[in-house]
Amino acid sequence: MCVPPDAEPPIVSNGAPVETKLMTLTASDGNRFAAFVAKAPTPTGAGIVILPDVRGLFKFYEDLAVRFAEQGINAVAIDYFGRTAGVGERDADFPFMDHVAQTTAAGVAADTRAAVEYLRSPEGGANRSIFTVGFCFGGAQSWLQAANGHGLAGAIGFYGRPGPTRDGAPGPAARAKEMTCPVLALMAGADQGIPPEAVDELRTAFEQAGLRHEVVVYPGAPHSFFDRSYEQYAEASADAWRRCLAFIRENS
Repeated sequence: MCVPPDAEPPIVSNGAPVETKLMTLTASDGNRFAAFVAKAPTPTGAGIVILPDVRGLFKFYEDLAVRFAEQGINAVAIDYFGRTAGVGERDADFPFMDHVAQTTAAGVAADTRAAVEYLRSPEGGANRSIFTVGFCFGGAQSWLQAANGHGLAGAIGFYGRPGPTRDGAPGPAARAKEMTCPVLALMAGADQGIPPEAVDELRTAFEQAGLRHEVVVYPGAPHSFFDRSYEQYAEASADAWRRCLAFIRENS
């Protein structure tokens, strides 16, 4: 798993009055899925789709959406499991891995497109520049969205894998030449599931594709270090957050 159910983003709220709501979006294949929307009180014209870890949509990512909105970035955090678990809220006992096993790259792409279209709509803020950010399972999925024709301004991934997706579809390394926007990879140097050679594979794929990219590795940091409970990695988390905001600002 990635972050636990009681995890919190390692970003202190600035107190801006963010408007939030939980809603249902509909993908082009008819799938209905839950999405948490956070509207910036002072929008910058940028919007972001948040792709969670294997747990799908829960409080950590709702809080993260609010943190983005506090920075002027309209945010939508999506759930992956509308096709298999419906749109209802879930508790910590939800058997998420049973549902992760049923996800497909095509399904995530369709759901992401619905969120992108929402952010571009007047209701979603008529945002001009749309980004994705994802974590673990969502990290790789975020980079993949750069190759899925959404017209993104950039794609950010935390500790994602370069290889094929769970349904056997080509992963970020294989699809790097299809990517049409800059990418940012924020990786954990002590990630037992993503060794240095996997990070090198990702970096090499981006380089060979001629893609504008940055791959940042935080030495000694574990998988899922971007979590308030990891006090010893607060500096890495703060740097990663600064890089996310700078990436969005520079590519908007």
